[in-house]
Amino acid sequence: MSNYRYFFIGLMGMSVFITPLSQAAQQSPPAMPVEAAPVKLDTVIIDATAVGTLKAEESVIIRSEIDGRVQAIHVAEGQAVEKGKPLIVLDDSEYRAQLAESSATVNLNVLNFERAKDMLNKNLGSRQTYDEAKAKLDESRARQSIYQVSLDKTRILAPFTGILSLKDISEGAYIKAGDDLVTLVDIRTVKLDFRVSERYLTQLKIGQAVNLRVDAYPNETFSGQLYAIDPRVDEETRTILLRARVKNEAQKLLPGMFARVSLLLAVREQAITVPEEAIVPQGNDSFVFKIVDNKAVLTKVTIGKRRTGDVEVLEGLNASDIVVTDGQIKLRNGVGVNIVNQPSSKQATTPATPSAK
Repeated sequence: MSNYRYFFIGLMGMSVFITPLSQAAQQSPPAMPVEAAPVKLDTVIIDATAVGTLKAEESVIIRSEIDGRVQAIHVAEGQAVEKGKPLIVLDDSEYRAQLAESSATVNLNVLNFERAKDMLNKNLGSRQTYDEAKAKLDESRARQSIYQVSLDKTRILAPFTGILSLKDISEGAYIKAGDDLVTLVDIRTVKLDFRVSERYLTQLKIGQAVNLRVDAYPNETFSGQLYAIDPRVDEETRTILLRARVKNEAQKLLPGMFARVSLLLAVREQAITVPEEAIVPQGNDSFVFKIVDNKAVLTKVTIGKRRTGDVEVLEGLNASDIVVTDGQIKLRNGVGVNIVNQPSSKQATTPATPSAK
C-alpha cells in the first residue's frame, strides 16, 4: 500500500513540471528582427549596351583625274571648305593650247560643212562630200569637248562641304592621274557602327535613340538615332551590325573614335522595383520575403531589368507590398517578423538612367 502512495505522489510532482513545459512549447517563437522596404514604382529603361566606332558622314580621297603640275593649293590642312570651292589647281597651259587648237579646227570644219551643204542644196556637190564634211565637224566638236573637260579637270573642286586632312603634296609637284592628293571629310554629323546580339533582333526599330560616350569627353553623353540595320547576322559572333547618326555641331567627335553605346529598346513606366538585396536566389529561381500580417511570406518573383541598387520585378509583387531587405538568412516561410527600420510607404516614381547589362 505504501508503494502505491509513493508512486501517486511522484506522478503528481512530475505533472507540476510537465504542464508548464508543454505550455511553453506551444507558445509562438519570438519575431525575427528584419529590415524592410516598400516596393517602388519607377521608370525602367530597357537598353542594349555595346561598343562601336565613329565614322565620318562623308569621306573621300581627292585624286587627280589628269596628269599635271600643281600650280596652286587654295586651302590649308585641317581647314573647312565649302562644296564647289577649288582645292588644288594644276597648270592648264597645255590644255588651253589644245582647246584653242581644237576650237580653230571646229571653226574651219563649220565653214566646210556649210559650203558642202550649200553645194548639195544647189545640186552642185555630192552627198558624199556633204557627209564627210559633217563627220569631220562632229569629230572636231567631240575633240573640243574632250579638251574642255581636261581643262576643267585642272581645277579640283570640293565635292561636298567638309574639312581637309593633312596633305602630302606641295605646289610645283608633278602628279599623275589617280594620285592621292588629300582627304575630305564631313563631320558635322557622324556615323556610329556597333553590333548587338541577335537576341535583340525583334526589338530593333529604325529611329530608336542611341546614347554614347567617348574617352576624350568622359563626362559628356552624345545622342543619336538608329537609321540602318544590316539584314545579315555574323556567323562567327552571332551579332547584327547597326548604324546610327549623331549630330556633331561642335565637332568633338572624330572618325575612328571608340564609343561606348547604349541603344534604347523600350521604356516601362510604373514598373515595380525592389532593392537588389531583397532578392533571395534559390537555384534558377528568385524569391523575396514579402511581409504579410507581420509574417514573412516566401514569394517567387520574375526578374526583369537589373540596375545598380535595384531590380525590376515583372511578376510576383504588387505596388503596395513591403519586402525584407536584411535578415533573410534567418527567416523561413511564415515566421513572424519585427521590422527594426521604418520603411516609408510612400511610392516614388523617378526616371531611371540606363545601366550596363
